[in-house]
Amino acid sequence: MKLIPLRNLVLVGTLLLFSYMILESEVLIEGTFDTLVTGGAGFVGHHVLMKMPNAVGIDSFNNYYDVSLKYKRAKISGRVIEGNVCDIVLMRRIIHKYNIKKVIHLAAQAGVRYSLKNPQAYVKSNVECFVQLLEVLKNLNIPLIYASSSSVYGKNTKVPFSETDPVIQPASLYAATKRENELLAHVYYNLYKQQSIGLRFFTVYGPMGRPDMAYFSFTKNIMEGKPINVFNYGEVSRDFTYIDDIVNGIIGCTKIDFTYEIMNLGRGQPHTVGEFIRFIEKATGKKAIKKMMPMAKGDVLITYANVSKATTLVGYRPQVTLEDGINKFVKWYKNN
Repeated sequence: MKLIPLRNLVLVGTLLLFSYMILESEVLIEGTFDTLVTGGAGFVGHHVLMKMPNAVGIDSFNNYYDVSLKYKRAKISGRVIEGNVCDIVLMRRIIHKYNIKKVIHLAAQAGVRYSLKNPQAYVKSNVECFVQLLEVLKNLNIPLIYASSSSVYGKNTKVPFSETDPVIQPASLYAATKRENELLAHVYYNLYKQQSIGLRFFTVYGPMGRPDMAYFSFTKNIMEGKPINVFNYGEVSRDFTYIDDIVNGIIGCTKIDFTYEIMNLGRGQPHTVGEFIRFIEKATGKKAIKKMMPMAKGDVLITYANVSKATTLVGYRPQVTLEDGINKFVKWYKNN
């Protein structure tokens, strides 16, 4: 038998130790945490971290929109690990290191219209990575709170939208992947008793938000005297929900026991896009230059949340009106 030289064994051992130190450095954030927030540098994830000092985040910092905004959020919270939810080894390491008791899964490929251009990104991030997360959690008895979307209601016409309504008419690939999350969560509850609650968010907006969203791009263009694209000639309605109300609903879910649930989080008071624009005009003191456009592919005419279930389960009562919320956002935008 050929012997391996001692110096080679020392070299291999050193390399293994160095590799281990590099891997461990990915998760070395000072603090004691019991909750993991995926998408921690994202819009909603950032605001959750700011309200939950007991939580640590993970984010891949993808370039769907300006990455500098994500790094800015991460710097403010100081509690975001750079890594991918699809990385099972890293996820297990984080959960073990911090002894995580709950996971709030907000990481996803967002955006209805972008799904027309890059469908595979949605399958990868929203379906494959969700399954990977469920695989990590399935035997750990760690409850999962995850972001679904009002988009799952698709072409439904009965309003307000209720959790018991059929959701079989998605209007976009993004909506289909979010509905897939709900179905997969049910499968893992059926097979492994994995506890989960899926939150159908309704048009979330507010400071530090996503630049691709209408409230952000409209404010920017109106302030700069540039035209805005108004789809379906302004005859669409959205249940705009201020970020603080959404975060309160998410945190409420961390305080209850659940098995498998689906729950709306919205304002429960839709506004037309025309009204929405008028609030931005009033807040900015400038008139919008409107470019009227036909209905965009993948869009729906109305979103409108019935939030009675959220009120019953977690005491959810949205407080911020659209006008007040737009004023808060515009104030933030002008100062940044």
